Amino acid sequence: MALFTPLRRWQPAFRPFSRQPAGRRLLALTERVVKGPLFGCRMCGNCLLQETAFICHMACPKGLRNGPCGGVNNGYCYVDPTRRCAWHLIYERSYRMHREHKLLEVLPPVDWDRAGTETWGEVVRTARMAGLRTIFFPSARKGITLGEALEEKVFRPIRQPDWWRGDSEYHPPAVTEPQSALERELRSGRFVITAEVTPPLTATTARLREKITTVKPFVTAINFTDGSSAVPRMSSAACSAVAASLGADPVMQISARDTTRNSLQSMAIGANALGVHNILCLSGDSPRVGPAPRSSMNIVDIDSVQMLWILRRMRDEGIYLDGREIKNRPKLFLGAALAPFAQDPALQAIRIRKKIYAGAQFLQTNLVFDPDSLDPLLEQMEKNDLLGKVFLLVGISPLKSLSLAKYLNSNIPGVKVPDAIMKRLADAGTRLEEESIAITAENLKKLSKKHGVSGVHIMPLGWEDSLPVIIKRATDEAIHLERTGQGNPS
Repeated sequence: MALFTPLRRWQPAFRPFSRQPAGRRLLALTERVVKGPLFGCRMCGNCLLQETAFICHMACPKGLRNGPCGGVNNGYCYVDPTRRCAWHLIYERSYRMHREHKLLEVLPPVDWDRAGTETWGEVVRTARMAGLRTIFFPSARKGITLGEALEEKVFRPIRQPDWWRGDSEYHPPAVTEPQSALERELRSGRFVITAEVTPPLTATTARLREKITTVKPFVTAINFTDGSSAVPRMSSAACSAVAASLGADPVMQISARDTTRNSLQSMAIGANALGVHNILCLSGDSPRVGPAPRSSMNIVDIDSVQMLWILRRMRDEGIYLDGREIKNRPKLFLGAALAPFAQDPALQAIRIRKKIYAGAQFLQTNLVFDPDSLDPLLEQMEKNDLLGKVFLLVGISPLKSLSLAKYLNSNIPGVKVPDAIMKRLADAGTRLEEESIAITAENLKKLSKKHGVSGVHIMPLGWEDSLPVIIKRATDEAIHLERTGQGNPS
């Protein structure tokens, strides 16, 4: 099987920030000349080829280091539809090579001191420090092979520095008490309903407060998007603070697109001080789908998996990324996004498992209009023993117009409005809004009976007034659906 896959680089190769000694410059040039044609290497200085089936993940326009985003569209990148998704290729080859277990390790963000520099010399230097004898003459008595010795003594220390220490193990929450009202309700075993309120385009909060007040009596928590579609609005942090002041339990979204490792940690601490404890970690839409002029199209500083890893350690270990101690740890209930139909369920399960292992306690899906279409993914999650480790909130939405349904089908990767629903909406005529509410209520009731689903997340897409009607119709005028026999993820 060929291991040379020179994918097109989204951006030119990196250059070192500071001038390097002549020997290292020569080695870096040699590495660039060799690895560029063979792997499409961008010279990130933090090479992960062994973990990514020898396909350079830096060909991804977002530079994601822990798996694909939710925009995979039939194996192609939604940012640039002419190119294959690098991570989709990595997943496929890893399966063929029986190396899928390699994909579970939580990999660190780029150390920018090393960007543009060589890595071959670092391998030699690390081997010397570990002791060449212990590597090349491993103890036969212990049954250690040369490959295992190289992995343990050389490659893993380079890949996993002390400030990160990522692994492929499941990390259950170290805290036992619920960190928010949403977590408390989910742990109770009741079927939970959350909703999304669109942040305003203006600086005034009057309309925002009105929407929150309308939705609050019917849901457990209220979610606020963070620059969805790369369009600036009031920040999710500000909206969440307003919601907390009104007695609602907010879910603050943080998009990796606009977030650095420093701002993430500061935001989490600040949000806690304002009463915000639920955080949903997202990769975020690329600036490519947003309005011009576009912001930086280079890689994100951290991806959603790395965000979960950092925030989990802040909560459970009481440390910042740089090792400083946090005297009063933040109370956090961590979530991640799930695109159920972006990939084959077996491949998608790898990504889900990695997010859960990194720290995700609840998963919020994008829009689902056919509850039964979730079954293959739920089966894969059960097969991988994931349903007992995470709460699953399935996204549903009322469609206010037929044109909106057509837009979702044509423009949002992984979202499909079935033909049967399109026909129902088209046949409804002037009763379209009423029919849409009926469809959404039906889906809510179906999902409430589906094993592995802990609740629904209603995304009204600006039609917040429909929420009370949908919930009352679906629950027969009860706010929450009682569930029995549903396990509580640890």
